[in-house]
Amino acid sequence: MQIICSPFRLAFIAVLPTIACSPGEPQAAFAASAPSNQVAAVQPASSGAAAALRLVLSPTGNAVRYRVRERLVGHDLPNDAVGETKAVTGAIEFDAKGKVLPQSSKFVVDAGTFVSDKDRRDGFVRGRLLDAQQYPSIMLVPTRVRGVSLPLPSSGTLPIEMTGDLTVRGVTRPTLWKGSAKFQDGRVAGSAATAFTFTDIQMEQPRVPVLLSVADTIRLEIDFDLIRQR
Repeated sequence: MQIICSPFRLAFIAVLPTIACSPGEPQAAFAASAPSNQVAAVQPASSGAAAALRLVLSPTGNAVRYRVRERLVGHDLPNDAVGETKAVTGAIEFDAKGKVLPQSSKFVVDAGTFVSDKDRRDGFVRGRLLDAQQYPSIMLVPTRVRGVSLPLPSSGTLPIEMTGDLTVRGVTRPTLWKGSAKFQDGRVAGSAATAFTFTDIQMEQPRVPVLLSVADTIRLEIDFDLIRQR
């Protein structure tokens, strides 16, 4: 069976670690948390006749989140710092053999819109980690998808696996995403995740007074809702 892919929502991007802090801690270590304008809808140009299937992210039902294990001063146990954004757009195309067309496939995340349960963490992530003013977008370019074949199933749920080039803060690296997709009437919805280290994306591991420790592994998760455009 020719493999094709399906879903992602991207992020992609990817997104990054989060640093927790509690109210009343010194603010000198954190960047101000200023809201960012949502990224404009990005729909990569279609490759035209070569594309047998084009799936685009629907206006709703998509989200990208980061998850990083941390331990805060004054807390006995570690916890996951989680930040999420719904500002993700994009599309993915396949040829008649179910092969991804990278030149017309891309998912884009607004790097300045991640929100967690702590405003000061959000300011640190947007400002010092992601430098969202200089690098406003996180991008994922899918290169291969495994798990389903053309034509797309009309119903049911299948495991999926995707490889793609993830760009965060100007650094691009290959990533492997694993998840599942549900098929229904030309719609593909599901989730996928990948993991990498701070070193992988040439980023310094966070060190701030309110953190006893932060894990070196960053997990990115994507919820996607793709609709058939062709």
